[in-house]
Amino acid sequence: MHVNVLPMSMRYEKADNLLQLALEMQAARYGLSLQDIQERFAVGRRTAMRMRDAVLRNFPQAIEVPTGEKTKRWRIPHGVLDRLVSFTADELADLESAVALMQAQGQHDKADRLRDLRGKLKVLMPPDMARRTEPDIDAMLEAEGFAMRAGPRPKIAGVVMGELRDAVKACTKVKLAYRNRSRGTVNERTVHPYGFLFGHRNYLVAYHEHPKANKVALFSLANVEGVTPTQDYFERQPAFQLAEFAARSFGVFQEEPYEVVWKFAPEAAETAREFEFHPTQVLEPQDDGALIVRFNAASDLEMAWHLYMWGDKVEVLAPERLRDMVKDHRPSWPALP
Repeated sequence: MHVNVLPMSMRYEKADNLLQLALEMQAARYGLSLQDIQERFAVGRRTAMRMRDAVLRNFPQAIEVPTGEKTKRWRIPHGVLDRLVSFTADELADLESAVALMQAQGQHDKADRLRDLRGKLKVLMPPDMARRTEPDIDAMLEAEGFAMRAGPRPKIAGVVMGELRDAVKACTKVKLAYRNRSRGTVNERTVHPYGFLFGHRNYLVAYHEHPKANKVALFSLANVEGVTPTQDYFERQPAFQLAEFAARSFGVFQEEPYEVVWKFAPEAAETAREFEFHPTQVLEPQDDGALIVRFNAASDLEMAWHLYMWGDKVEVLAPERLRDMVKDHRPSWPALP
């Protein structure tokens, strides 16, 4: 967000950062602490203190929020900064891009909510400003490629996502009409929905309530043909973290993680450096210009799918079973762009 007024006393940091801090102090229900300011603006504690003091000096309406803890928090009451807020073409274009991205990923319910948010923001804009930003928004969207982007897109029924999201928020069990991909049969599965993983294929992450399962599992959203909500509540496993669950795998298939070592040829090393193959990766540049990448994850099949695009420009050093899987599928592709 950008602002229309620049208080003269803001001399310690850039005015846009300080006013952004003031806006976030108003938006934060429980206020912001010095640690919050440090993390949000990537500054040290002394700088965070100067920024806080500058905001408190210029906005005397700010209050200290009683927390009952040692950590102090400050917030600005609702409405104080409303007239300082405006929206730029870049911000609205980013929102439009998010709508297009959600639509392309098959998350139609999210896309609809973002469209509603977009409409509300435009209502808040002065009419002349809204007219001026429209051409810029269209130009940026066209430049980012969303308007004409083609390619495979996952299909998810909107009603399925709506029912599952409600169940995730309410911690209520649901019964899935789930189609077995190999046999084509549809069976009922009672699950505790925890969240979702989106990618080339989209999955529900849920605890499978079945004597032979009783574990957190993945359910392809494309195979969910119906969702029946129940009135039964569940308690999430306290130790379960969706981010940690996802990080165990190279993609979405869940196995016990193992060490993976790939060696990229010198002509592909520069391109490989631009990728984050996995959050745990370690890059080791070699004297001959090659690049070794190490990380811990699972799912040989998904790794093989990805390695195919690198062809003979990558060698699998470990694990041996993955090396054997891809050794006959290393085409000599043209030079990487």
